[in-house]
Amino acid sequence: MKLLVATSKTQGARENDFNDCVEGELIWIAPSCSDGEASPDSECGCGRSFGGLNSHGGTTTALVADLPGFSYSDYAEALRSSLAAQGWPPEGADEVATGLLAFTSGWEVGAVLERRRNWFAERLVPAPPG
Repeated sequence: MKLLVATSKTQGARENDFNDCVEGELIWIAPSCSDGEASPDSECGCGRSFGGLNSHGGTTTALVADLPGFSYSDYAEALRSSLAAQGWPPEGADEVATGLLAFTSGWEVGAVLERRRNWFAERLVPAPPG
């Protein structure tokens, strides 16, 4: 199953990058507040970040990862639990899971993504020297 996870890859490519998630943590695309909707470069950062399901932190980089053995019901339950803990309606977990799975289906495993409100792009991972 292709899912989004937090990554430190390409962090620093933008001056206002941040990563307050745990490497490899499942993440989601949380709705932005009014400041984040007005500008992805707002101080809150929600218009340019993904949210950690466990840490509830944010990161400006997401990795499309293949997690074999992870089922849809595992994913929906992880989202349900996280949404409830963060004060979002947990009954929206299935809709969020379905939407995120549809979103990730359009990207290759290993792609590092960035967000600018409702626009997403792949960041190129620099090749190691040599």
